[in-house]
Formats: sequence, structure tokens, C-alpha cells
Amino acid sequence: MAEATLDTTARKDPVHTVRARHKFRGMRTAEHYFTVPLDHFAGADGEDADETITVFAREYVSTDHSEAEAAGLPWLLYLQGGPGGRGNRFASLGGWSKAAAKDFRILMLDQRGTGLSSPIDRNTLPLRGDTAAQAKYLEHFRADSIVADAELIRQALGSGPWTVYGQSYGGFCALTYLSFAPTGLREVLITGGLAPLTGPPDRVYRETFQRVAARNAEYFGWYPEDRDAVNRIARHLRSIPEHLADGSQLTVERFQMVGSFLGGNTRVDNLHNLLEDAFVETPGGPRLSDPFLEQVRSLVSRAANPLYALMHESIYGQGAATAWAAWRVLDEFPEFSPDAAEILLTGEMVYPWYFEQDPALSPLKDVAELLAAKADWKPLYDAHQLAANTVPAAAAVYRDDIYVDHGLSLETAAAVRKLKTWETGEFHHDGIADDGEAIFGRLLGMVRSAR
Repeated sequence: MAEATLDTTARKDPVHTVRARHKFRGMRTAEHYFTVPLDHFAGADGEDADETITVFAREYVSTDHSEAEAAGLPWLLYLQGGPGGRGNRFASLGGWSKAAAKDFRILMLDQRGTGLSSPIDRNTLPLRGDTAAQAKYLEHFRADSIVADAELIRQALGSGPWTVYGQSYGGFCALTYLSFAPTGLREVLITGGLAPLTGPPDRVYRETFQRVAARNAEYFGWYPEDRDAVNRIARHLRSIPEHLADGSQLTVERFQMVGSFLGGNTRVDNLHNLLEDAFVETPGGPRLSDPFLEQVRSLVSRAANPLYALMHESIYGQGAATAWAAWRVLDEFPEFSPDAAEILLTGEMVYPWYFEQDPALSPLKDVAELLAAKADWKPLYDAHQLAANTVPAAAAVYRDDIYVDHGLSLETAAAVRKLKTWETGEFHHDGIADDGEAIFGRLLGMVRSAR
């Protein structure tokens, strides 16, 4: 990728087709498919220069606009969190999408490798060949390639500079967009997604482990009986094997992953609902209930988004190996050990044992090891370009976010010219699920007032 530019002019125009249109519940949708290069940055003679993949995006427009009016609306590209999460599937417009649809055509992107965009999982990845070939293929599924896809899509749609809204990892991608393709942007909105621009991922996990520990303390302060429930479940799992519906064992460390509930205001109290009926009496004594085990399976399996585990630490990789950073930093926080007397629940960290205990990931273990050892990741941000940025941008920074650290977010915000921040303790990482309409409106007002 050239410094501060992303040149797509030398590429062939992507093949763009619309395969279906629908109208329901106050909105019209269109299903867009684009054929784009696998490797946007290969030279004309590069090994992957001619290979292509499919990228899918769904357009949402409010029926409050006639078809003629809608055709004249500007585009808003939504970049989903992740990595590895497909774009949202709306059954109706609500929250931030309802607010955005007043003024925009929304384009919901399935980032490459997810959803309908040449999806990657344990079944499809072996089509690439051996383990080394699979790891090499995955090098093309980071933010730089996602941004390059977006620029080709923008041009294929005939759009001028458009508005980009990035949630969580989508905000990371938006920073890459500001770094290398700012001419494609009218304005940028970010929620819970200001990535550190430099440094190893170790510094991310040193901060977020502390925030997760504090969130555990807050939660058990609200529900002190759940401290005993978590301890009891951990003791039970250490002595009595329990298995999920996919046949895999529920270990203590996998159970700790239910801490994903702690990352939000809209979800955190559901952790209590999960724990309250964990046990049932059986002829053989107390066992974990089927409803509990099924809910836990949906939380600890990566069958629906294997790219999250495969690529998670690579989103911080720039010029050095990530080398299982969260696993290494965990040694500094023994309170998170599955052997602790009173275990703490964990956040979004990814550990090498995921690829041993999760059947959806175990075939990808060797690929994950190669990605963790990769030492020559390309830069994802251009600090000089960001310091000279002219695109109006606004970011919601959540003070107690256990996934994207508040302090590191402010460090990044200070390095991006024309970026306004709204710091708040009212929301957690899932703020847009809590009051997305208000958050979107506030951020849009911030960028518009900056013009």
C-alpha cells in the first residue's frame, strides 16, 4: 500500500450485480455483489494479481423516501465490529439505522471472509491448499484490504466521497480509511473503535485485563450471589466432565468466556439470567442443565465467526509478530487463571487453547500458529496522514469499555487532526444497541458542525 494513498485506478472495474430487491416493514433493500481483487496491492505480475473474490453488501432505504428521492440520497457505509462478523441483517429500521435512514442510503457490508463475502471457515479454507497457503490467503483479510474493497465499491456505485460509520473493529477500519484513502470520505463516525496506532498488542491487553477485572468486581457487587454461582460451576467443571451439544467439553477456561456479557449495558444483566438455573438435580447428583449448556455453547463456540479467533490479534499487527499476546500477558494477571480460587470471567481475548477445545477451530490450529508467528505485517495506519487529516470525524469513547481501552483511545484521538471525541460513562461497548439513535445523531452533529 502506497503511503497515504490507495490507488484503485489501475484496477479493472469490479463486476457489480444486484440480484434481488425487497420491500418490507418500512424499508427497501437491494442485494449487491461485487467482484474484487483478492490482493489489491499485488503488482501486475504478482502471484495473486488476477485472483478475485466476491464481496456482498445490502442496501437499506426507508420507504419514507420515494424511489426517485432515495436515488439522490448520499451513501453511508457501515463497518461492522469484529473482526469476522458479518454485516447486520435488519428486520426493520431502528436505533441508529432509523436515524441514518432519514438522510442516507445505508450500505451494510459483509467484510471479506464473512457472511456472503467469500466466507472463510474450517470447511472452505482447505480449498486454498496446505497450511502455509491458507495462512498466506488470510493475510488479505485485514483492514487495508477491507478499505480497498470499500473504495472499489464506492466507485462502482457512482458515489462521491461518502460517510463511513465504524463500530468497534469497524472504527479501526475507518482509521485505516482515513490513513490511505481519505479522498473517498466525506465524514467519519466511530463508536467504541479508536485503535492504538503504534505499539505491540501487549499494551492493549495490559489495559483491558484491568478493565475486565474492574467490571467483574462491579458485576459481583450487583449480584453477590453470582460470585458463589461462578465458583460452584468452576469447582464442578474441575471434577465432573460436562459436554456441549457439539460433543466438546466445557472446561473452566471456556466457561470463563461468558464474561462477554460484561462488555455491555444491554447484555450485562443477562449474565445473571444465565447463571440462575445452571444446575439441576439428577439421579447422579447435581449436573449442569441443558438450557444452561446450550446458552453457553452459543457463547463459547466460534463456529459462526471463526475469523474472529484467527485474525483477532492480527488487527494490531504492524511490523512484528503478535505471538499470542493476550496469552502471554495473562501471566501478569493470575486472578484470571482457571485454577484461581475465585475465577474471574474474561473478555474478548483469544488464546491458543481455543484451537484445541473448539471443534470449529481445531482444524485451523496450525494456520493460527503461523499467523501468530508472522513478523512482517504491513502498516495499518499512516501517522503523518492522520496528523494532517482534513476529513471531519467524530468518535464516541466509552470510559469503561472493556474491549477498546479509554486511555489508548484518547491517545489515538490526539493524533488524528479534525477528530472530535465525545467521552461518556453512560454506555459500554454496545452503546449503539443501547441508544443508537441518540449516539448517531450526536456524532453526526459533531462532524457537521466541524465543517
